[in-house]
Amino acid sequence: MNRPATVRPMSNSKDRPVGDARASRPVGLAALLPYLREHRGTLVAVGALSLLGSAASLAQPLLTRSVLDRIGAEDPVSALVAVLVALVVLGAAIGGLRDYLLQRTAEGLVLSTRRRLAGHLLRLPIAEYDRRRTGDLLSRVGSDTTLLRAVVTSGLFETVTGAVMVVGAGTAMVLLDPLLFGVTLLGVGLGLGFAATFARRVRALARLAQERIGEMTSAVERAISAARTIRASRAEGRETETVTGSAREAYAAGLRVARVQALIGPIGSVTVQGAFLLVLGIGGARVAAGAISVGDLVAFVMYLFLLALPLGQVLRAYTQLQSGLGALQRIEEILAVPAEGAADPSPAAGTATATPRRPAPMIEFDRVGFGYPGGTPVLHDVSFAVPTGTRTALVGPSGAGKSTLLALVERFYEVSAGAVRVDGVDVRELPRDALRARLGYVEQEAPVLAGTLRENLLITTPDATDDRLREVLDEVNLSHLVQRTPQGLDVQVGEGGVLLSGGERQRLAIGRALLAGPPVLLLDEPTSNLDARNEAALRRAIDAVAARRTLLIVAHRLATVVDADQIVVLDGGRVVAVGTHAELTATDPLYRELATHQLLVA
Repeated sequence: MNRPATVRPMSNSKDRPVGDARASRPVGLAALLPYLREHRGTLVAVGALSLLGSAASLAQPLLTRSVLDRIGAEDPVSALVAVLVALVVLGAAIGGLRDYLLQRTAEGLVLSTRRRLAGHLLRLPIAEYDRRRTGDLLSRVGSDTTLLRAVVTSGLFETVTGAVMVVGAGTAMVLLDPLLFGVTLLGVGLGLGFAATFARRVRALARLAQERIGEMTSAVERAISAARTIRASRAEGRETETVTGSAREAYAAGLRVARVQALIGPIGSVTVQGAFLLVLGIGGARVAAGAISVGDLVAFVMYLFLLALPLGQVLRAYTQLQSGLGALQRIEEILAVPAEGAADPSPAAGTATATPRRPAPMIEFDRVGFGYPGGTPVLHDVSFAVPTGTRTALVGPSGAGKSTLLALVERFYEVSAGAVRVDGVDVRELPRDALRARLGYVEQEAPVLAGTLRENLLITTPDATDDRLREVLDEVNLSHLVQRTPQGLDVQVGEGGVLLSGGERQRLAIGRALLAGPPVLLLDEPTSNLDARNEAALRRAIDAVAARRTLLIVAHRLATVVDADQIVVLDGGRVVAVGTHAELTATDPLYRELATHQLLVA
């Protein structure tokens, strides 16, 4: 098939599609709101618990001061101590419940994001898969969504609750001793200024680190998917170096993030310790001078820690938030790509899409031109029709555009010029689901999904009975797969169908298409992996269904299509001849050359 290769060299940031430019702009907290909306009830409860916990914590220094003052005055303190203990226990209980709800919300956020992202990935235009690396897409579903958990648990709410504690503790400190608060504010403010300078760099570095992880995942996925080729080529060492090089880049990017984050912790620690020493020194002098009481100083120191600890949390949370927003940017980048069919007409929009203009299925190519995105044109002014209930074969040299024509019928790509019609209706006027429900498509690679034989068949017709599954397997000469094992239809086929032969994979894909019973069958090299015996069996199966369907078949082996109602010969993306086998053998030099090489003519 004439299309861009899907396995590409190691990518870098320059490989990013140009269409992503609008989504590459940094995202803000507003982009996170749609993800949090479905969890707003729990988040409100978490916010309320956070306020209660903060209130309990902020009350403890004042009670401690009252206890100390009463001890100094030799007044009874048992009631105050009981209240203080109760507040400590209550604060701990509230904190535990809040943390559980927050973790549950974070896990729910990751789940809903993965569900949304996975659903969108499976609906991306086929051209997006051609220009993106599979491993990078997998990384966005796995690694990037995981970072969103930290946005909720360590980022957003620690920032909010920390800010509440800072405001509450700061207010109490001003009321206790404005002079000591001014000293504290000076020391803490300097430290915060330095830390914030470094924290602002985290988002860009975190995004780069996630991109490198995506590239590493792509390298691993590439190596594993081609494991047999690599072994046979004795290339394990070279591929290991490729993966290792990608891992080193991810390691280096991660270290850059770690270095910035590591600077923030010591700055916060020095800030807190410096403020503490200043408060002790100046506060001790003020106690000695009688300006404040011992209880006031103890309460102030407790508020200092209630101020300092949340400040440290806010700094750490800010860096986590920046990392999470970097990951969110990569997620939004994919979600910003319009899904396939986003602009499709509604099934009820207009009579042209509601009812076909002809009584039975047929396919028509009308002056079709096409080129793959970023590539040169591969089809030029292609015109021919596939009458209803007939069998049409597409033949020609490799790269002539045969498989591309099937992809255009399926609307995997849109034509650059002209039109493709099914039932006399331009396929662009049909919703893709409605169009594809009428088409059975068997790819040249005949992909098989990991799982069981039953699961592979049911992907097209999930409500098919076991008897119908066995009938289809018999039609494509695969009954032995069920008969040779006690598992029957539940026999495993392996990753990519590795437990099946190439011919069995091809026939299973054809059986899958037949099971849905579509009026049109598109077969791309259906016999390419079959031996002579199985090819004959499959031809008999195709003959059996051809009477009830319209068939469009791509073939290199002309023996499988010599009895087709018409054969379309393509060369260089153009139709060079149309006719039966006998007509083309007599009139078309290219077809006669192909037939001669395959010993079909003398």
